[in-house]
This record gives sequence, C-alpha cells and structure tokens, in this order.
Amino acid sequence: MRIIKLTAISAAVLASTAALAAEPVIVVDGNDAVVYEAEPVAVAYEAEPVAVAYEAEPVAYAYNADAGIVRNTTGAVVGGTKTFFQTAINPASVSAEVGTLGYGANIGWSLNEKTELQAGWAGGDVADLFGGDFDANDVNYDVDADFSNPYLGVQLRPTGNWFTMGAGIIVPDNDIDVTANAEGSFFKLDGIQYNAAQTGALQGTMEHRNKLAPYGTIGFRPNIGNNWGVFGEIGAAYMGSTDATVTSSNPNADVNYTDANGDTQTIKGSEVAKIAERELEDKDWLEWMPIVKLGATYRF
Repeated sequence: MRIIKLTAISAAVLASTAALAAEPVIVVDGNDAVVYEAEPVAVAYEAEPVAVAYEAEPVAYAYNADAGIVRNTTGAVVGGTKTFFQTAINPASVSAEVGTLGYGANIGWSLNEKTELQAGWAGGDVADLFGGDFDANDVNYDVDADFSNPYLGVQLRPTGNWFTMGAGIIVPDNDIDVTANAEGSFFKLDGIQYNAAQTGALQGTMEHRNKLAPYGTIGFRPNIGNNWGVFGEIGAAYMGSTDATVTSSNPNADVNYTDANGDTQTIKGSEVAKIAERELEDKDWLEWMPIVKLGATYRF
C-alpha cells in the first residue's frame, strides 16, 4: 500500500507540472512578438500492481489443560540447524523428581500435544528408600548406595488426558556397598554356620551388568495452573544380573564350622567371603529395579 500511495503522489506532482506548463508563452522574433499557447500534455501513468508479501505468523497452540503441552516443536525438530538449536535451548518443560532412581531433574521437548521427549538424571544415596538392608538367603546386609542414572525417554499421553506412558533407556552407574550382619555369633551361609568372630567383617560391593537398562512406566501428570503441574510414575528398569565382590577383614584366619555330618571343620576367612559373594550374585538384588517417582513440572 505504501508503494501505491507514493506512485499516486508522484503522478499528482507531474500532473501539476504539466498544468503549469499550459500557460501562454511569448516568443520575440525580430521586431514581432508572437504569442504561442502551450497545449497541456496529458501524461498517463499506469500503476503497476504491487505484490505485498505477508509473513505468516507461527500458529500458537492453545493451552490444553489436560495434555499440558503449550508449544509444538515438530517443525523445529525437522527444520534447519539454526531452528533445531533454538529449540534445543528452549525446552517445553523442566521437572524435579525424587524416587527409587534417586533425586534428580529432567528437561522435556514436546513433539506434539501427546508426545514429549525427555532427558534427565537421577541419583544419590537412596538406600533408605529400599529400607537400608536386604536378605540374601540367611544373611542380612546393610546397604549404602551411590546412584547415578542418566536417562533418555519419551512420555506419551495416549488418551490426551492426565494418564501417561513412558519408555526409554537408563545408563546406570550405581555403586552399592554391602556389609553382612552376623546372626548372633555366626554367619549362616549355604546352610552352614561360620564363626563370626574368626571370620571378621564381611563387606563387599555389587554392580549390575547392564550398561544400558530399558525401562517402562505408567503414571499421571495433572496440571495445577497454566505453567505448573505435578506427576507420579511407577514402573521398572531391567538392570540385569549382579556382579559381587566380598572380602573378609580376617582373610587368613582359620574359621571353624560344623559340617553336615556334625564334624568340626576349618576354613579360611577369605573362603567364607567367597561363599557370601556367590550367594549375593545368586540373589541378583534389584535385577528389576522398581521405579517409583514423584515430582513437579514447570512448562514454558
């Protein structure tokens, strides 16, 4: 429109100039003065149509109080590098959580109103969430854990409401320290009682074999405002079988025990530790790691 207005103004100026040129003109030829009347010249200007480009505004998705996703980033994910970078540093949500995987947080990027990618981490000392101890056959062990569980997953809202389903991969790096508790004056291993004082303290570590642990969850994610929401999830992660290492504080000491025939035998403290180690690996503690978590979410 601005170009058309400028064209019209220019045409008006030119027309005025032409009108002024229509005044009589006196020409002196020798001794005679001859008057010439200038004819106005009609100049036609054809205004070319101007193509006006309009920049399409991005479509703003209306806030969905059930789905909780306020920004669709599908186009950004499949767009150019610049757009993808901008999307990566502008997530759809951030969450804080606490649960059996530890204390942590995650970042979410929405693909649409029902699908969200998540990247997060959970860890710390969460042994107390499991009661702080467990039994492997007849031996009770105190547990001290230092968890580190980075994960990458997807959250789905299959029915478009509060109900969610999640799946993904955990990269576990969990240190689990155990200490055996004697039953009275004995450690009972594989049905045999070993003198606890002679054996000394039995301490060890456990580690799950899986370097990548798949997981699945179901849960709920209601919103409590335009930006804030809460969530809860339950599920499990397959951590795999357990590798254990147990040592005795008296590895070279002679340990007395009574065999199945009622005869008194002697074994080294280090051998008692090996028996305890095998029992721990047979236990496969937390082969299926339960996932229970609660948290809060802020959506941008």
